[in-house]
Amino acid sequence: MKKIQLEILGLSSSQSQSGSFALILGEKHGNRRLPIIIGMFEAQSIAIQIEKISPTRPLTHDLFKAFAEHVHVAIIEVVISDLKEGVFYSRIVCSDGATTFEIDARPSDAIAIGLRFDVPIFTVESVLSEAGIILSDLDEGGEEGDEDDEDEDDNDGETEAPKAPRIPTEPSGQVPVEELSKMLSQALEKEDYEKAAKIRDELNKRNGQ
Repeated sequence: MKKIQLEILGLSSSQSQSGSFALILGEKHGNRRLPIIIGMFEAQSIAIQIEKISPTRPLTHDLFKAFAEHVHVAIIEVVISDLKEGVFYSRIVCSDGATTFEIDARPSDAIAIGLRFDVPIFTVESVLSEAGIILSDLDEGGEEGDEDDEDEDDNDGETEAPKAPRIPTEPSGQVPVEELSKMLSQALEKEDYEKAAKIRDELNKRNGQ
């Protein structure tokens, strides 16, 4: 299975769920973005490592690193391996020098640990195809976005893929696909990846994906 390397592009407060954060991962050699909703603790742990801040007392992920190093276990890579019913799954690939083994983990924990070991983050094509946002799709819209965007309703859980938004309907019961595409372009232009992910999911649903 071909792996696709990702890099962390941003971390911001979730606009739809209090206490949650949107972690934006980007395809290292491509134009797709992968937004993942994570909890406050994991977001703090990731941010501290990105900013190279040393906490006064070790966080849980720091403890994991200290323990792994003490027993001579190295982390090789982190893989966001699956997406089931809107929830991301990941694996931490480890080695004790003689054997290589994998540990299941939430993506937020896996990435927080991976950052501490300075190892690459990967995903697979099936995950990016289903949950990724293609920037070129936004650019092709090329139209000026409306100044006022609608507030999205969402109850995503930690490390879940953002769900489809509640979108106003026309008499036929659906907003035209063309209008959804325009909304997607506007969200991407404003770098509102969380809202863009919701609209993307709605478009995929319409297209039978």
